[in-house]
Amino acid sequence: MTENVSNVIIDTGCANLSSVLFAIKRLGYDVIISDDIATIQTAKKVILPGVGNAKHAMKNIEEKGLVECIQGLKQPVLGFCLGMQLMCSDSLESTVGQDSELINCLDLIPTSVKPLASKGLRLPHMGWNTLTSIIDHPVFANVNVGDYFYFVHSFAAPINEFTAASCDYGSEFSAAVVRENFIGCQFHPERSGVNGSKIIKNFLEM
Repeated sequence: MTENVSNVIIDTGCANLSSVLFAIKRLGYDVIISDDIATIQTAKKVILPGVGNAKHAMKNIEEKGLVECIQGLKQPVLGFCLGMQLMCSDSLESTVGQDSELINCLDLIPTSVKPLASKGLRLPHMGWNTLTSIIDHPVFANVNVGDYFYFVHSFAAPINEFTAASCDYGSEFSAAVVRENFIGCQFHPERSGVNGSKIIKNFLEM
């Protein structure tokens, strides 16, 4: 059933949706979780969360018939963590004892996700880290270089022309990307305290 709402969290079947829902509601904004195509298409703002691996997430998105829906969205869309990675063209994933596999993603940001080049640092990259660069964009208003955000990931998009913020963990990677109405954050805004709340509020106020 279609619901007329301002903000929608896409139910990808692979995310801690309750924490994202709570982070938005505590800021005073109405939001629902949905995988209904019409509800997503008519929302003013859309959030694409995700945890885990791209293969499982893309399988869920494809089975729900959401690939073309997400690709066709014209309103602002914000991806969190795996949600940002799913916005990219593809993801080169590997698991212990298995060969790497190239997973086709949503191809909204023309760059590839690759294993994080941590240069001997422990993976996953888990915990607080700072932004080393940031562009001038409404979603990053009052967010500064050196601000801390919470990361949990072993894969990342390299620095590219759509990089909006960077972070360093053995090597620099895209902490955020922007292309037109699609915005992705490799960190978890919903787990990043005051700075994460700024990102969420800025996005919802765009």
